[in-house]
Amino acid sequence: MSVSGLKAELKFLESIFDKDHERFRIVSWKLDELHCQFVLLPPPPGSSPQPPPPLTIHCNITESYPSSSPIWFVESDDPNLTSVLERLEDIKKSNTLLLQQLKRLICDLCRLYNLPQHPDVEMLDQPLPAGQNGTTEEVTSEEEEEEDMGEDIEDLDHYDMKEEEPADGKKSEDEGIEKENLAILEKIRKNQRQDHLNGAVSGSVQASDRLMKELRDIYRSQSYKTGIYSVELVNDSLYEWHVKLLKVDPDSPLHSDLQVLKEKEGVEYILLNFSFKDNFPFDPPFVRVVSPVLTGGYVLGGGALCMELLTKQGWSSAYSIESVIMQINATLVKGKARVQFGANKAGTLLQKKMANTEDCRIPGPMSTKQALFYVFQHTDSSYECPYNSCTEDFSY
Repeated sequence: MSVSGLKAELKFLESIFDKDHERFRIVSWKLDELHCQFVLLPPPPGSSPQPPPPLTIHCNITESYPSSSPIWFVESDDPNLTSVLERLEDIKKSNTLLLQQLKRLICDLCRLYNLPQHPDVEMLDQPLPAGQNGTTEEVTSEEEEEEDMGEDIEDLDHYDMKEEEPADGKKSEDEGIEKENLAILEKIRKNQRQDHLNGAVSGSVQASDRLMKELRDIYRSQSYKTGIYSVELVNDSLYEWHVKLLKVDPDSPLHSDLQVLKEKEGVEYILLNFSFKDNFPFDPPFVRVVSPVLTGGYVLGGGALCMELLTKQGWSSAYSIESVIMQINATLVKGKARVQFGANKAGTLLQKKMANTEDCRIPGPMSTKQALFYVFQHTDSSYECPYNSCTEDFSY
């Protein structure tokens, strides 16, 4: 679909479901993203003074739309809502796929919450207003034709697609982000553009869009700006991050250990490695502690973190990466994590081995020697584990 066609579809949606609509609201939109709210009815009189908050829904529109379906996710862990979004994939692809998916979504949400169907959803079956349908609009001059061709060329660069209005949309998107971080975001976009032109695209549009959004949100956050943590891309890859936990609870033993570590080694942070797969945000990132070697705090051998949040069962696509970082910070303190000073050979070797092994996940709690034996046994047989003759119980 051309850029003008997609714009027409989005503007048509916004004209029906504006920010003051009583049931469904288009809060904001760009050519590759929708931010919506489903408004729940106020509770019965006397039950609660506050109405329930709106349900926040996000939609990512891929560059191959409508050949590829938009990707929907909701800020909730309710499995019923997940089922509602999954059913959107059953809708037959067409030039008005977004309109039809939105109609199904609103109808299903009304049924889920026992609300009456809103009559405005029937407007989504109507054709786009004359002069707005970018797929059928007649070109009346060479100048208009050249303009449309220019827009279509821009559409090849998915990451450069801009919101048509307002004119200061880009400015508001970057508001609150420091110049050096804006430069990082721009570098990522340029690298993605070049990879796209070279036919060497890595990752997926869905994951890249979401990770760019996560990174932008982090650069705007107060926790990041006040130095609670920092983020650095590994080899400029959007799919691998180094996160430094710079501040932990000052009353915790872990904080005291980090002060000692600073005196001994000049390092006063915990370095985490985040790696993301192509199907993010539907699968959690894999997170491990790179350094220092920690004991307790739900940290397994090799630095893997034993947290339900980071499992498929405990993960939700609505979770933000900043919330994950802050939860890890709190979990380390709650679990009484301690720095293992003078870490033994096994611990150091295990962390190095896991650092060079893609998606190496320890299956459960075990000692450092057990974990090291497991990693060597299940990754690269060309190396010999120094603990092959270990007499410990390897019952994992």
